[in-house]
Amino acid sequence: MLKKFNEWFRQLFQVQEAKYQDILDIKNHEVTIQDVDYFLAKAQFTDIPEMLGIERAVYGGKTPWDSSAFASELKRSQDRLYLVVRRHDRLLAFIGCTFNEVKSDAHITNIAVVPDFQSRGLGHYLIAIMVKKARELELKQVSLEVRRSNTRAQQLYQDMGFEQKGIKKATTLVTTKMLWTWSY
Repeated sequence: MLKKFNEWFRQLFQVQEAKYQDILDIKNHEVTIQDVDYFLAKAQFTDIPEMLGIERAVYGGKTPWDSSAFASELKRSQDRLYLVVRRHDRLLAFIGCTFNEVKSDAHITNIAVVPDFQSRGLGHYLIAIMVKKARELELKQVSLEVRRSNTRAQQLYQDMGFEQKGIKKATTLVTTKMLWTWSY
C-alpha cells in the first residue's frame, strides 16, 4: 500500500513540476512596449550586479536585497520567475515572482525600473506577465508589497486592478509597506 502511495505521490509531483516548468519557461525575445523595442529575458546570475544598481538608483543608494538574496532566488527555478528588460544591452527593469500552489498565490517579490525609464510601461508590462503566469497556473491571486511612500507604484497597481489589503508594520530595517492583491 505504501509503495502505491509513494508511486502516486511521485507521479503527481512530477506532473505539477512539469506544469510549472512549461508555464514558467520564457524564451529570451524582443518585445515592443509603447512603440519602443526592448529585449526580455530570464534573469541570470550575471544580471545581479545590474539589478543591485537599479535598486540603488530606485531606493536612494540602498539595496533592500543583497547579491546573495538574488542568487538564492534565481537558484529556485521550479517556483520562481525572474525577468529582466534590456535596451541596447542596458538592464532597465526587472521583476521577480514566487508561485505557491498551496496558498494559490503568486507573490511579486521585487520589481524595479531605472528612474529615467519609469512611466514608459515597463513595470506594467512585467506585472502583466506575472499575472498571466498566475492565471495559467490557476492561482487565485497575485500579491505584492509596496512602500507606503511610493505613491507612483501604488497608482500603477491600482490602475492594473490591484486592491490594498493591509499594512505591514515597519521593523527597524524595513519601512512600512502596504499589501496589495489582484484576484480573479
